[in-house]
Amino acid sequence: MKAVRFHETGSAEVLRFEDVDTPVPGPGEVRIRVAASAYNPADGGMRGGFLPIPISLPHIPGYDVSGTIDALGAGVDRFAVGDQVVGFLPMTGDGGAAQYVVSPATALVTAPESIPLADASGLPSVGLTAWQALFEAGRLQSGDRVLINGAGGPVGGYAVQLAKRVGAHVIATASPRSADNLAANGADQLVDHTKTSVLDAVTEPVDLLLNLAPITPEGFAAMAALVRDGGVVVSTTPRVETPSDESRGVRAETVYVHQDADTLAELVRLIDAGELRVDIAHRVPLSDLATLHADADAGTVHGKVIVIPPAL
Repeated sequence: MKAVRFHETGSAEVLRFEDVDTPVPGPGEVRIRVAASAYNPADGGMRGGFLPIPISLPHIPGYDVSGTIDALGAGVDRFAVGDQVVGFLPMTGDGGAAQYVVSPATALVTAPESIPLADASGLPSVGLTAWQALFEAGRLQSGDRVLINGAGGPVGGYAVQLAKRVGAHVIATASPRSADNLAANGADQLVDHTKTSVLDAVTEPVDLLLNLAPITPEGFAAMAALVRDGGVVVSTTPRVETPSDESRGVRAETVYVHQDADTLAELVRLIDAGELRVDIAHRVPLSDLATLHADADAGTVHGKVIVIPPAL
């Protein structure tokens, strides 16, 4: 099969589009004929060697995947050959930047029926991150005010939709290129951070601050002051400590996305019910994955990008 691998860590130039043996599913695993994998910044971090996730080299990136099951390992009875699935694969194993990938059956759920199968690869880890940040860490409830900093990215798009769905008041910061999408996703207030300070734009305390963007410790602390007494600050950016304020009862939570097939299945249900949009910005061929990584390293990739393998 065709796949993209890196045999050593480094710049995007270490990625090779090459022939690889087709994997065989072991007990509890299935093999997926890949419709698409999704690019995530962590793929670049693992390739660059600065994200501390243990992988074996050579490594195939792409831990978000959608496709069709074409072989079952021993003991798998949840799925059948021909089932269309989507999943967040173990990050330590080979990913879906290939024509085939093997996955634990427990990492997969039935794919949504209302969108193209390839587009479903844009859901798993970012959708789960948004859910876990809002509801597991943030304990968001109807009527809460939530400030989502960096809402223009893929996680932010889901976070805005999910927060609005439960009846929260959503304040979203982003650049102008994301304004239309955020409005379509239901944001109540948009803050253009290129022109306006969020500290000036947010005039009432919020129950939850969700940070999804690179930020300085000083900027984060200043923004955390917008959280009401007893509120919560949640972040997905572990390089900067998430600020708390014990004197005011403001707690801090840093989110590291984890696999959760039940929640992923619920996200799929919401998509098919028309209550959650999957927004794909670009679709690129697998043979161009190195270029995509280089563009991402240069900061020129915006929105969710999925990667399409060559036809079999």
